Amino acid sequence: MKDNFNRIFEYICIANFQKKKNMVLSMTGFGKATCIVGTKKITVEIKSLNGKQLDLSSRVPSIYREKDLELRNLVSQRLERGKVEFGVFLENFGTDISTQLNEPAIQSYCKQIKQISQNLGVPLPTDWFSVLLRLPEATKTESQELDEAEWETLCKTFSEALDSLVEFRTKEGASLRRVFEEKIANIRKLLKEIDPYEKERIEKVKERILENLTALQDVSYDKNRFEQELIYYIEKLDVNEEKNRLAQHLKYFEETMDSEENCGKKLGFIAQEIGREINTLGSKSNHCEMQKIVVKMKDELEQIKEQVLNVL
Repeated sequence: MKDNFNRIFEYICIANFQKKKNMVLSMTGFGKATCIVGTKKITVEIKSLNGKQLDLSSRVPSIYREKDLELRNLVSQRLERGKVEFGVFLENFGTDISTQLNEPAIQSYCKQIKQISQNLGVPLPTDWFSVLLRLPEATKTESQELDEAEWETLCKTFSEALDSLVEFRTKEGASLRRVFEEKIANIRKLLKEIDPYEKERIEKVKERILENLTALQDVSYDKNRFEQELIYYIEKLDVNEEKNRLAQHLKYFEETMDSEENCGKKLGFIAQEIGREINTLGSKSNHCEMQKIVVKMKDELEQIKEQVLNVL
């Protein structure tokens, strides 16, 4: 047993090393492994979907039910978050089977049915077996005990299925990472496209205000006071601070992917901050072309938010 758990510990260490090589892991995955023990074929299947916490459900044969908690512990050590379902399926291809016909019970049922038929005057069944085998305790199952060698083999097979699932998660995580890198690059590119419209916007605002003042007849105004009010108005429309914060958030998103394990929740929070800055840009833009760029940014960000939900 001690050697078995040492091997399990080695599997966990290897998995942790693989995670560090690629910090973005998906919560979606599937793993499968099989083994042969005597006349039994054991198949382990594990699948996972995204979830806020680790939500485990299991399906194991009765012979392994006493070990269900230990199997759950193996899962919780490797898969820290997600909706996880695992099943252990047993196939016996030998001549010995644990379920047998209970001949004394069947004989007793047959005798009683004949007696009742005679007493009540009702005909006997034409198909005896279809009647007798449906009655309680017509079959009996011999109790089986799990031996140490079979349990160790099952543990190893279970760990192999977990390895397969982690590998699946790693590949999916690499795919998610490529999506994030592409979308972040697109938002950064769109952010640079705002610059020429920003200067143009200020001139248009100034021209529009002057035109409105000129259109008013018999109205005089202080040019110095006008310049002061114009500067104040333009400062309210200034988006440099939002642009700088947005650029920092985009950089932080990339750094988090590179440096932190299980970064799904944190990436989600950063995506929310990115969304706030983009929304503020849209509300302060006051320019048709700038608002179009903001809409494109929102579209890219929405795709990031959808995929972040799948990150561990």
